[in-house]
Amino acid sequence: MQKNIKLLSWFNFFTDFKLYSPIMILYFAKVTGSFALGMSIFSIAMIASAFFEVPTGVLSDYVGRKRTVSFGAFSAVLYAIFYAIGSFYWILLIGAIFEGLSRSFYSGNNDALLHDSLYEKGEVRHYEEYLGRISSMFQIALAVSAVIGSIIANWSFSLVMWISVIPQAICFILSFFLIEPNVRSKESANIFIHLKKAIMLFVKNKKLRLLNLSSVIKYAIGESTFHFQAAFYVLVWPIWAIGISKLLSYIGASFSFFYSGRILKKYRHIKLLITSALYNRIVTIIAVVYPTVFSPVLMSSTSLFFGVSEVAKNSLFQKEFKKDVRATMGSLNAFAGNVVFGVFAYFLGYIADIFSPTMAILFFQILSLPIIWLYWKIYKLDKK
Repeated sequence: MQKNIKLLSWFNFFTDFKLYSPIMILYFAKVTGSFALGMSIFSIAMIASAFFEVPTGVLSDYVGRKRTVSFGAFSAVLYAIFYAIGSFYWILLIGAIFEGLSRSFYSGNNDALLHDSLYEKGEVRHYEEYLGRISSMFQIALAVSAVIGSIIANWSFSLVMWISVIPQAICFILSFFLIEPNVRSKESANIFIHLKKAIMLFVKNKKLRLLNLSSVIKYAIGESTFHFQAAFYVLVWPIWAIGISKLLSYIGASFSFFYSGRILKKYRHIKLLITSALYNRIVTIIAVVYPTVFSPVLMSSTSLFFGVSEVAKNSLFQKEFKKDVRATMGSLNAFAGNVVFGVFAYFLGYIADIFSPTMAILFFQILSLPIIWLYWKIYKLDKK
């Protein structure tokens, strides 16, 4: 299973080696003609992901983690091609649907693949450490590609998009070399019974419900704001420099992921989540209320908490999930997050069109304050 861990590391790297990542909203807005329509591509991708989320999660529990990864990688190649073709809104829309499909194949499944691989080796106790190191590869890829992509974007957005197809093709090739863990349960051949079991675990487990709600809000607001940041950055920095802020952000997140295992051995998971939420709100609000050339750097510093908070959250989820429905439960959580993201992303662009990118980001920071209260509820529940 050590082979799976190495392959997952490289798979994660090439999955997020996206040269277009720092300028994606600018590219979408250029093609569609507005921030709202540009953000709607993100919305459609996430809503499509939500639509496919539960079926692909159940599929993973039945046909295996390896095949599901291959399905996701093939879908990623298709969405990258449609994004590169661009030109018209409906072509981007098709790309968004394939991106949603790819995300749904990966969601729940890839974490379950890592967990099952470690379980088979008898090393599941090291899950947080391995998850942090493997996830850091996402951020390293994004850091490198952000700088290269923003420089190339000065000459051609189209070239940036076409080069980004290559890493997704590499992922598709890598998926065939993964090894299927032999720890899955197939106690029920009825998909509906399988799904019902996963849903009932959320219904009966209060801590799981609180984790799910906080995760949904954090993901929907955090991700939509992150995708939109370039629209704010371009107000204080030139396009070529946007990659620098993204580089700082991804490097910070990479270190945060890499050392998350060590950090979580010293500090309680929920306390780190509370600290992360407070820091992110305060720093981002200051950066947008008093916009200067330092604002992008200040906002990038929130990434120092991103990796460790993601691993902490994931670890808390995995401890509450059940083995035979692990991927399905992960997909249910992602389903809710993607639906809410789909609504919030378009709403963020709509506010920016009416007022300004600055006001849109500020409003969303205020909207995310209930996350801190939800984390506090989980903390109090743990103490009981």
